[in-house]
Amino acid sequence: MTASVIGLSGSPQPVSRSRALLELTLAALERQGAGPSRLIDLAALPAEALLGRRVDREVAQAVQSVLDAGIVVVSTPIYRATYSGLLKVFFDLLPQDALARTVAIAIATGGGPGHLLAVDHGLRPLLASVGAVVVATGVYGTDAQFRAGVPEPALVERIERATLEAASLAALVTI
Repeated sequence: MTASVIGLSGSPQPVSRSRALLELTLAALERQGAGPSRLIDLAALPAEALLGRRVDREVAQAVQSVLDAGIVVVSTPIYRATYSGLLKVFFDLLPQDALARTVAIAIATGGGPGHLLAVDHGLRPLLASVGAVVVATGVYGTDAQFRAGVPEPALVERIERATLEAASLAALVTI
């Protein structure tokens, strides 16, 4: 099965734990033959266009890439118990049911286990609101699960499980 895979980094920082998990996820999907991947750093896109105040070619291309993807991987740090504003404004640009027949993986990071449910109470509804088929395994990493920027094996295993689910679902959705 070959479909394009798009990773959306919702972190405002170019180096972050959520982006590290996103990069590991995209690499795992490529190893499984899910298709070529591309990471879109939402913080690098023009803010005025993300807010819908002007039209921008780069933002339009990012939106089109997401619309054309077979698998979308979304990663975000958790702020105030929910996903980043970058994800919010980007998803506001997508039409209703934009991700129908698209498989999605939800990834989040936070300071501790207190925000674990943000994956199920924030990211899943966000992805479902545009019609995505979200895999059962969500990925949530805490500060304590990283050593020198490297996630612990249990977190990497969760990524592997989510990517296996995504590759399997994407094969079914495209039938």
